Amino acid sequence: MSTNSDSAVLGSLLTVTRLRSYLAATRGDLPAALRLYDWNTVVSAAVLATVAMVEVVVRNAMDTQLTLWADRRGEDSWLETIPLESRGLDDLDRAQKAVEVRGVSAQFHDHVVAELGLGFWRYLAAQRYLTSLWVPALGKAFPHGYRDVRERRRAVERRLAALTIVRNRVAHHEPIHRRDLSADLRAAVELATWVHPIAGEWVATRSPLEPVIARRPRA
Repeated sequence: MSTNSDSAVLGSLLTVTRLRSYLAATRGDLPAALRLYDWNTVVSAAVLATVAMVEVVVRNAMDTQLTLWADRRGEDSWLETIPLESRGLDDLDRAQKAVEVRGVSAQFHDHVVAELGLGFWRYLAAQRYLTSLWVPALGKAFPHGYRDVRERRRAVERRLAALTIVRNRVAHHEPIHRRDLSADLRAAVELATWVHPIAGEWVATRSPLEPVIARRPRA
């Protein structure tokens, strides 16, 4: 802000409630709080870009293994036969209806997969699906991960959970300046690497997150 009066006007427009965590981090210094708020906006965009890179790599790898699993079982599509509990089935139903509403017929499967959110893929990594899905199919989506398939599942679930949480906070314009974003970046790179080292290198070198973290304003 160019002047204290400008800061005061913007502070009133954003509201004290909205700025509470930023004011706490800057010991009540409004101009500093606004600088931190600006940075939070920029770093949030970097988080979204990073998660988007990983999400596409992960979901495609998981979809590939589920498709192979369905083929081995003589099924046309895992979308119709995957043994999920109600939450997962609801997500699938919403995704398919969203694609149908758009009138998509060609490559219907691919459009449905793209419609499914990150939370769905995190859900598939849950312990409850270890025997039914992870051992026969999904563990193979991360061939460069932990050798033990159970530890591999746990590690993937933890990192998917972390990325889902930070992505959701960003999507709701919530503050993430107190979060360990470097740990989130490591989680993103590790997940992509476990799918394929080239994917991990791509995320590590192309993600905008690390340089933005380095530019965090001092309190």
